[in-house]
Amino acid sequence: MTRDEAGKLTRGYVQIYTGNSKGKTTAALGLAFRAMGHGLKTYIGQFMKGQPYGELAAAKIASPYITIEQYGKDTFIHVKNPPEPDDIKMAQEGLARARVAMLCGEYDIIVLDEIVTAHYFHLVSLEDMLSIIKDKPEKVEIVMTGRYAPQELIEAADLVTEMVEVKHYFDKGVEARRGIER
Repeated sequence: MTRDEAGKLTRGYVQIYTGNSKGKTTAALGLAFRAMGHGLKTYIGQFMKGQPYGELAAAKIASPYITIEQYGKDTFIHVKNPPEPDDIKMAQEGLARARVAMLCGEYDIIVLDEIVTAHYFHLVSLEDMLSIIKDKPEKVEIVMTGRYAPQELIEAADLVTEMVEVKHYFDKGVEARRGIER
């Protein structure tokens, strides 16, 4: 990791974690944890999430190195239930907050967790995501997570990882477990 005299990254890249398997948010959180070990600060904006996930409590312990804000209700949006105006409003407000975090100079890494899925559900546009990439300061790393990454977003990124499900215990009826999936 190359840093300048102020301890900031000398060059930030754009990463996308996508795919239909588990691990996208976990990978982004792992990157934030590793960055914290090097004195870097990460802002994580969680789109479509308002549930009490374990990472929220962990971020309080890791403060001021890791900050998490949620931009969603404590319920899930399903394909069969289109988003409500409140869902769109929360996502757009979150996008504005994440942009401020990206531009304020306080954070080295900006994670836009589930923004790609928020795009799939029409809460944010492709143009919104591409604008974040275009406006990214040189020394800021951007990570976007979520299923269904559009080709244009993939082409705009520097690194794209696709999580592929090979086998999952959810298929046997195992529900999300505290401390493991939530």
